Amino acid sequence: MFGSDLMWFIAGIPGILIAMVVHEYSRARVAVAMGDMTPRLMGRLTLNPKAHIDPIGLLTLFLVHFGWAKPVMINPRNFRDMRKGEVLVALAGPASNLVIAFLAMLFFAVYARLGLPVSQGFYTVMQLLALINVNFAVFNMIPLPPLDGSRVLMAFLPGRWAYELMRLERYTFIILILLIMVGPFARLLGAVSWALYSTLAAVVGLLI
Repeated sequence: MFGSDLMWFIAGIPGILIAMVVHEYSRARVAVAMGDMTPRLMGRLTLNPKAHIDPIGLLTLFLVHFGWAKPVMINPRNFRDMRKGEVLVALAGPASNLVIAFLAMLFFAVYARLGLPVSQGFYTVMQLLALINVNFAVFNMIPLPPLDGSRVLMAFLPGRWAYELMRLERYTFIILILLIMVGPFARLLGAVSWALYSTLAAVVGLLI
């Protein structure tokens, strides 16, 4: 049992690092494209993991399957269109994770179709790379600040409601822990993730 758990732990490392780095890099890239140079000035326009990984967030992710990267700081006032900019930046991270998941599935499907040797380790790494990125996309769309889903929601809420939602940020960690401990919520997240994973796999199946 321990050996199997250790194998999955090691196999999941590439997926976790790629998911975190690509997620934050994409948010930084879109923010700059929308007119805010803050991410560039703070050195976030890079795929170097050192710029994006929070050691404590990474550790807790491995230990309790709940963690975080260094958030990309932005100044929405610099966006050419503030509401559009905030929405696109918020969507950039989850969207990039879904793209990575799709590309991982596509690469593996082409690799296997070519008849190249596939070891159990390689299969596990690629499977987790896709699944972890899907999970990142779904988790980050939970509408609790500072997660991306809250930024999208606040862009369309009346000012007072958006302010009240933003005030929840100080309690988000506790709320998320409690929600994850609740069976129905965890099952809902799992169901959404699996539905997205299956949809991407079906699209790859149509292409290959």
